[in-house]
Amino acid sequence: MEITVIMGKKEEIREINEKMTIKEVLNAMDMSSETVVVKRNNEIVMEEENVENGDVIEVIRVIYGG
Repeated sequence: MEITVIMGKKEEIREINEKMTIKEVLNAMDMSSETVVVKRNNEIVMEEENVENGDVIEVIRVIYGG
């Protein structure tokens, strides 16, 4: 199945296995779910939620510091 992943100004179409979760998608991208906020179709989602064919996943990096 196909999803669109947006990170910053970069947008790409990815082929993924069916029944993947947001966390599994992030792991496949070598990203930790602890350092990002993820939106699916413009709504913030939890890492346990499943991804469906045609979803648009936006990954927003969280910046730490003081």
